[in-house]
This record gives sequence, structure tokens and C-alpha cells, in this order.
Amino acid sequence: MSQSRDNAEATFAEAFEASLNFKTPEQGELLRGTIVSISGDDAFVSYGGPSEAVMAAAELEGLDIGDTIEGTVVKTTPEIRISRKLAKGKASLELLRQMYVNRLPVEGKVSGRNKGGFEVNVSGLRAFCPLSQIALGKIENPDAFLNQTFEFRVTELSDDGRRIVVSRAALLKEAAAARAEEARRIVVPGAELTGKVKTLTPFGAFIDLGGVDGLLHVSEMSRRRVTDPKEMVSIGQEVRVKVIKVENDGKRISLSMKDFESDPWTDVAERYTPGTPFIGKIVRSTDFGFFVEVEPGLDGLVHVSQLPLGIKTNDPSVAIGSSVSGWIREVDPAKRRLSLSLREVAISDPWETASQKYPIGKVVEGVIDHAGQPGLFVQLEPGLVGLVPNSELTTSDGGALKSGEKIVIRVMSVDTNRKRISLSHDAAKAAAEREEYSKFMDEQHEGEGESAMALAFRKAMEKKK
Repeated sequence: MSQSRDNAEATFAEAFEASLNFKTPEQGELLRGTIVSISGDDAFVSYGGPSEAVMAAAELEGLDIGDTIEGTVVKTTPEIRISRKLAKGKASLELLRQMYVNRLPVEGKVSGRNKGGFEVNVSGLRAFCPLSQIALGKIENPDAFLNQTFEFRVTELSDDGRRIVVSRAALLKEAAAARAEEARRIVVPGAELTGKVKTLTPFGAFIDLGGVDGLLHVSEMSRRRVTDPKEMVSIGQEVRVKVIKVENDGKRISLSMKDFESDPWTDVAERYTPGTPFIGKIVRSTDFGFFVEVEPGLDGLVHVSQLPLGIKTNDPSVAIGSSVSGWIREVDPAKRRLSLSLREVAISDPWETASQKYPIGKVVEGVIDHAGQPGLFVQLEPGLVGLVPNSELTTSDGGALKSGEKIVIRVMSVDTNRKRISLSHDAAKAAAEREEYSKFMDEQHEGEGESAMALAFRKAMEKKK
């Protein structure tokens, strides 16, 4: 108990001795200390004196208890009061000089304007702010600054105080740099941030993230195809973006908005099974086909071989922007590939029953798919195409037949393993002629019997068999 009392007395003695040696700060002197408490409108700063200095809490600008702060003494009684800027009211030239030396902001009111800039009243002292130093960027209306009160940085101060030059832009640049530094700390790949559209370009929009700008490319604005950024955003609009890439020491930032939309590829296999009909819009063409937007963010490819029979790639019906309808051919969610057809597709494999449905000798009607070097390719049904060799096609007829036209053919052979059907146009014509002959003969038998002309026709037809 006695030792505790001795320690307390020693501490008191040390504090008392320190107070005797303490020199009260003078007005205009720069103090540096630690924020120890905040109460109401005041913050208390410990600077090594017997009591704390007082500063307006509004001047902390984001600082908190435990942070180090500097301020100029603006008042010494009844308390030591410090400020990071000149207080309102009459200020001495010496105090202004202290603010200038310590690069602390001062408060001033724009009282007038001339050709070169503005007159600024800094607590009773007349200062000049050049036009280029009143704000950042191009100034559209200088008169808008009149009678406004701002914070300034003293950039020039003559010995006699007759020349005082101040700059608001210097403080704005410092504040922007501080915001940029803070923004770079949080702008990392994967971060989700709110920004404001700053400028628009044909390829996207630049977004102000609070000190740094990021590029929102047109391809990252939505899962649906966007050709003009103005379709999605406007200057000044607040947008929610995701950081997808940061390069060149944070100077190149790539952003995206489409991650906030649901991904249509997630359940595409369940919603678009092969054979499902669709209606979409042609959005892009290539040498090998057309890309069709089936729904926002979901494009599929129509290969040139899957255009409607008789339709060429330069047909107006397949121009970009045209609405088309067709069927789903294949779906590959892993590779994000959707294969489409503008001609009906088979839901099941037609080759499994081809030999039963198309026995050798059967005469059927098909649709010409296209002509090739070996002959004519004819579609018998969706997914089932056979070949009419040139040897089974009368030259005069072959030259007249076009893609998309119907044609009567006869089945000559079926190979389901190799998925090949051989057809004949000539044999089909011959079969038709024989059928006509049979009808003719039936009619003759019903009459007086076979005439000489009918007999000659019958013998000619028998030779063709």
C-alpha cells in the first residue's frame, strides 16, 4: 500500500515538473499530436502538453481516435485550439504565413472576378486565384463561383503580404489522388462496386469508380448482344459493376455488368432438347453460316447446310436482323455451343428404320437438297438424305432440277451401316411409264382386245424391264 502511494506521488511529481517546464504554444504554431477522444463537435488531441488541444470534429475528414493529426494554433486561451484551416474572422498575416509554410488549407470566399481569375477574401486578406486554379477541367461558367466559399491552398505569399495567390485546383487534385489511391486498394479482380458512367464510346463506357476509371466494354454490358452502349447506360448513371481484370499497375481496369444477370446456359440442355422449335433473330453472319439470338445471351449457329432448301446465303430472308424459326439440332453446355437448323430435324435416328420404310424398288417423292459432283442429294425425310448418281439422272432433267424442288425417285439400295441410300430418277420414270402401260392394257382388255399398236407398245416396255 505504501509502495503504491509512493509511485503515485512520483508520477504526480514528474507531471508537475513537466508542467513547470512546458511552454504554451503560440498562435500560428504547428502542433502535431494524437486524437484521444471525440465528444460532440470537438475532437481532443494529445500533443505533449498538460492538457489536450481542441479541434473541430468536422475537420477530421475521416480520421478517428488513435490517428495522428497536425493543426495550426488559432487560439491559446482559455484552451489550446488548433485548426487544419484558417478559422473565419480576421487572420493575421503571420498566421496565414504559417498556413502557407505548413501547406494547410485556408478558407476563402470568392468576392469578385476579372479577366485572369478571381478575387478571394481569406479571413480579411485579399488573395488572387487564377481562372485555371478554381476547378479541375474546363470551366463553362466562371460566374457560378462568385460568392461561393471554398478551401484553397496558398501557393504564393510575398513578404509584405501584398501578393497572395491561392489555388483550389491543387486541393482538388490532392483529394482526387487520395481517392484514387483508396480506390486502387479496393479495385481488385472479383470486387463488386458502384460507379458512375463518365463517358461513352462506340466500344463501351468509362466508369468512375471514385478516383479511378474502368472500362465497361460493350460485350460486358449484358448477356444479350449489345451493339450500341447507349442501349444500356447513359452519362451520369450509377451502375453496379464487377472488376474482371486489373492491368498495368492498376491503370487499366476492365469491368462487367453481365455477371449480375442470370446465365441462360445454366439449364440450356433441359430447355432446348434436340428437335425443340425456336424463333430468333439473325445477329451475325460468317462464311460458314449465321448466328441467331434465340434469347438474350444465348446465340446458336445455323450452318449453311441447315438453311431452308433452295435458300442461298444472300437471300433476303436470312439478312442480319431477320426473324427466323427453326429447330434445335445439338446442345453442348460445356462448350457453350448451340447448333440450329432452319429445316425440320429428326428427333430420333431415321436410319434405324430406313430399310423397312424404304425397301428396294419403292418409288417415293423427295426434296432436292443440293447438287454435287456425284449427282443429286435428295432428302427423303428430316435426317435422311440419299444420292441420285449422275448415271441415274437424265442430263436434260438434271439441269432443270433445282434445290428445294420435289422429285420422284426409286430406291435402288439401302446401307444402314454406312448410312447410304442409292436412288434413281430414271428408274422412277420407267416405273411410272410401266404403270401407265398397265393401266392402258387394263383398259384394252376391257374393250375389244389388244390392238397392233398396243402390242408394239407392250413389247417396247418389256424391253425396258
